[in-house]
Amino acid sequence: MVVVGLTGGIGSGKSTVARLLAERGAVVIDADIVAREVTQPEGSAYEAVLERFGSLVVAADGGIDRPALAALVFGDAGAREDLNRIVHPAVGEEVLRRLAAISAADRRAVVVLDIPLLVEVGRDRYPVDGVIVVDAPVEVAVGRLVAGRGFSEDEARARAAAQATREQRRAIADLVIDNSGDLDHLRAEVHRAWAWVQGLVVPSGS
Repeated sequence: MVVVGLTGGIGSGKSTVARLLAERGAVVIDADIVAREVTQPEGSAYEAVLERFGSLVVAADGGIDRPALAALVFGDAGAREDLNRIVHPAVGEEVLRRLAAISAADRRAVVVLDIPLLVEVGRDRYPVDGVIVVDAPVEVAVGRLVAGRGFSEDEARARAAAQATREQRRAIADLVIDNSGDLDHLRAEVHRAWAWVQGLVVPSGS
């Protein structure tokens, strides 16, 4: 089994890259989805989130109100660190469990770990054979967030500033995907990345 870490800043197009890699046969584990699951009422991090942040982050259905939680932590570095200390270990445990299950089912699988905060948690947190970073200029990313997600420009810049820098992400990369252009350009970059991933695959019988 080959495990590749995939990361990129908000608005970089990382989720699109993950989808394109899945179309080529990769099994994608999305850490954001896992984070949502572990903070659901039945999840392993739910009680700790409530204990730290209180009823203000509880939605009408009893789950975590993610926009309310985001509003709290993005403007408060200490709160963001507290949330990360709660959620990251729970996410890591679940990701490792899923990796073990995939390996048991198909030892030739190519697994992509889609982890937005890979720089923050450290690439050594997961057993990755390589790391792909999706990179785009900040102005391009901000424009995408404003046009595609309805963020205000100030909000988009604040979200970007709360994450690792482009330089920090590129420093942990084994391969960088440039997503400063259009979708055709991105497809070509993913084609190049997939060829690189195939080079990490150990031939059967070796």
